[in-house]
Amino acid sequence: MSAPGLLTGVTLAFDLDGTLVDTAPDLIGVLNQMLEEHGLPPVPLASARHLVGGGARRMLQHGFEEAGATVHPDEMPALDDRFVELYRARIARESRPFDGLEPALDALKAEGARFVVCTNKKTDLSLDLLAAVGLIDRFDAVAGPDVVSRRKPDPAHLIEAIRLGGGDPTRALMVGDSATDLLSARGARIPVVLVSFGYTETPVEALGADALIHRFHDLPAAARRLLR
Repeated sequence: MSAPGLLTGVTLAFDLDGTLVDTAPDLIGVLNQMLEEHGLPPVPLASARHLVGGGARRMLQHGFEEAGATVHPDEMPALDDRFVELYRARIARESRPFDGLEPALDALKAEGARFVVCTNKKTDLSLDLLAAVGLIDRFDAVAGPDVVSRRKPDPAHLIEAIRLGGGDPTRALMVGDSATDLLSARGARIPVVLVSFGYTETPVEALGADALIHRFHDLPAAARRLLR
């Protein structure tokens, strides 16, 4: 076991959907509820899971297109609003933290690390989700796109999230699951760890992260190596 304090002053910034929490069942559940409201067939979880990282609009477009329906751009704001309404009502019905997350956070915290969330999910929904799955007290800041000047993949989102948590961007690590997270970290000149179990349209192995992990058990060692 590493000596306590090895990661003192280090901030780990985590993406939310597909990194901290497996939210696909609830998000795709909402998509299918909306498709049903429009008399359209549902999409299977397996075929839409990779779209979750692209946000509600991407999922809506995919779902309607797969059902043979066309969404006019003028209709999208109302569909977005309906999606958020339904999602808020079932935000953690089936969503759960990924296996091994909490022991990894415990190990990192014991070495002095602090944690923030850097997500393109709205901050209020992010807070509701984290509270519902019992993670809210783990983080010094939760920064959705509505509380920063730019959204991921712009590096400003990541830098501002770290600072909101009282951290220093020169002593930080990004943990995510997609090209969006990698590009934000690269722009901020912050090392990045990607998880292999999240949501990405590009195979995660092809993205070129500084480290790729297949389970959270391996995150503390990756953090020590990259921040040595």
